[in-house]
Amino acid sequence: MKRINILIVEDGQTQREMLRDFLSNEGHDIAEAENGEQAITQVKKGHFDLLLVDFKMPGMSGLEVLEEVKKINPEIDVVMMTAYGTIETAVDAMKGGAVDYITKPIDLDELLMLINRISERRTLIKENEILRAELSERGVTTEQIIYANPAMQQLLNMAARIAVSRTTVLLEGESGTGKELFARLIHSMSPRSKKTMIIVNCSALPETLLESELFGHEKGSFTGAVARRIGRFEEADGGTLFLDEIGELSQSVQVKLLRFLQEREFQRLGGNQTIHSDIRIISATNKNLAEVVREGRFRDDLYYRLNVVVMRIPPLRERKEDIAPLVKHFLGKFAAENSKGINGLSSEAMDMLLKYDYPGNVRELENIIERAVVIARDPIISVRDLPFQDSLIHAEGFKSEGATMKDSVASLERELIEQALKEAHYNQSRAADLLGTTERTLRYKMKKYGFKE
Repeated sequence: MKRINILIVEDGQTQREMLRDFLSNEGHDIAEAENGEQAITQVKKGHFDLLLVDFKMPGMSGLEVLEEVKKINPEIDVVMMTAYGTIETAVDAMKGGAVDYITKPIDLDELLMLINRISERRTLIKENEILRAELSERGVTTEQIIYANPAMQQLLNMAARIAVSRTTVLLEGESGTGKELFARLIHSMSPRSKKTMIIVNCSALPETLLESELFGHEKGSFTGAVARRIGRFEEADGGTLFLDEIGELSQSVQVKLLRFLQEREFQRLGGNQTIHSDIRIISATNKNLAEVVREGRFRDDLYYRLNVVVMRIPPLRERKEDIAPLVKHFLGKFAAENSKGINGLSSEAMDMLLKYDYPGNVRELENIIERAVVIARDPIISVRDLPFQDSLIHAEGFKSEGATMKDSVASLERELIEQALKEAHYNQSRAADLLGTTERTLRYKMKKYGFKE
């Protein structure tokens, strides 16, 4: 956990001192203000990463403090502390720029988790800014890789570190996760960026044609070889060769690739001239290549040559934080391409997109949004614009004769909460974890649907 500077703005002395002592013991630098005016004075004079602001105080209200703080420094995060009965007003505060809110009486464990998330997000944003600045100096952009997940930031950092070397890289991940985007990024950040990057899909060609595609052939080397052909290994000299679906290589092609990685040389099909080529190999697979090795379908010595650096691109279901920014990106892209005035999605539509598991990953999400933009009749994409019947597996859970979509969503949400509470033996913290939400949100939903706390 990174140490951050926190200002506690709370008119209640007991509450303020309790928060100060707790957060100080957790290693944070703490300052205090007993009203809004003091808080504004301190923000003008000092440096703070986070303000914990009581919503209801004498003099300036929490909303007024939020507004003034954002005028002074928009980069300061503000968390609103509010009584349980004023959640709706706290939501208004979030619309005004608060990063989150927490209800009183304050659960210190929940508060600590919230501060940790804010600290991680600030670190992520800073790393992202530094990385983009470094890449901008090299004339490289990462705009095609849209993310909010910390694991993706770590992958970008790794890509930047390894780009300057010539070491082989193995990209692992399901189809549609963006392996090719990372391969292109590594190439564009490398000293080879002025040379070409050639892509070969190893599963798209039969063995004989693939061997010729990679290594070239001499005239007459096989039926139909009417002239010499230069292969991809020669074309990519000085650049990068991206071998997609590397696990589909035949044994004979594996032998030739291994020899090249060991000796940096090869021969054309049907030829005896030894050819040298200075290329970097980046490979990708949607299989568990180690398992394929154990099954005897892939050479272990080639596997160890290829996976000097391994980058695992997580599937979209493991990085749900990326769905919202990806949706925004695809909406803008396809709205422009189709000259449609699409302004966003309904909350129900976004909720459905967030709950879906995406077996086709980012590529599938992109297709869903493109279809929705094309068929949408209104500026806001609604549930009816999403391909529920075709691809969204949750559609069955929302069918209810005579019920509206809003009612169906509420019914399923109520059912999920009830199941989670039973499984967690009515421990709200555990139930929130099972549902993938915060305890605060769970309490709000429980009140909404009439559950006893």
